[in-house]
Amino acid sequence: MVLEFQTLVPEELPIQEKEVIPDASVKVLEEEGNYGKFVAEPLGRGYGTTLGNSLRRVLYESLTGTAVTWVKIDGILHEYSTIKKIKESVEELLLNFKSIRIKSKSERSGKLRLEVEGEGKVSAADIMASSDFEIVNPDLHLATLDSKNSKLSVEFNIERGVGYKVKNIEEKESTIGILPVDAIFSPIRKVNYQVVKTTPSEAGEFENLILEIWTDSTKTTLDCVKEAANVLLTQFMIISKATEENQDDNDMESEIWRQLSPDQYNTTIEVLDLSSRTLNCLKRASLDTVGQIIETKRSELLKIRNFGVKSFNELNEKFSIKPS
Repeated sequence: MVLEFQTLVPEELPIQEKEVIPDASVKVLEEEGNYGKFVAEPLGRGYGTTLGNSLRRVLYESLTGTAVTWVKIDGILHEYSTIKKIKESVEELLLNFKSIRIKSKSERSGKLRLEVEGEGKVSAADIMASSDFEIVNPDLHLATLDSKNSKLSVEFNIERGVGYKVKNIEEKESTIGILPVDAIFSPIRKVNYQVVKTTPSEAGEFENLILEIWTDSTKTTLDCVKEAANVLLTQFMIISKATEENQDDNDMESEIWRQLSPDQYNTTIEVLDLSSRTLNCLKRASLDTVGQIIETKRSELLKIRNFGVKSFNELNEKFSIKPS
């Protein structure tokens, strides 16, 4: 038996059509209180898991929030002290303070105060109101005063941050009376995602991403999704411009230094009228003058905690020259 093969010339080769993916959209399936359910559809094969896992990690670890970072209790020097006429120990009070959930109405840090007297239970609703901060869980129990002569006076330090910050005792130990608190900045309580395959059609086989989010009510679930997406966009943008960054790093010399006078070089960053977030990031990195910032490469600036592309762009607007 002889097998015959038919040879196809290039013009006769079958052409495989490129898979056409319809434009995807995100819909809000449910949003009530601290719960939200969203669906992104249709997505190409594999993108449901790619997007779902990326969003989940960013939602848990990279969203900004507001929390108590340390407190000062009148008459208390350290967390192992005892408080007379109050049922809870200092350690129990700190755990209760850690659970206070705060919605920030500005980007700056601040203080809150609690002043209570007499017998009874103390809740987060007893904290004095502020135009910068709102307590979203006012029913939270803080302390129990068990005498008519009981008195509790507390100063709360409120800061904005990302994720979770373990209390740094060494950082505050030089200041007597300051009690560090573990700070839960993240507004996210739980995230689930599910990838659902769609019924194959003429256009191809696609999948849907269903995302469920639970928050602490300091932010809406929709705002959290948008913020997480923007974080990913920022990181991908840095990667996509890697070549440009390397070129910029090599152009540190003539043009930059010719534009700087000694007075400009030694100008403190406080006079630049930066936002509180950008200013605090630079101060924590010990960048106190314009010259120090100019000497710092862009890649190093972007490594500073909480200093992102938005802060970097703010610096560019303030300088007539840009950091290397």
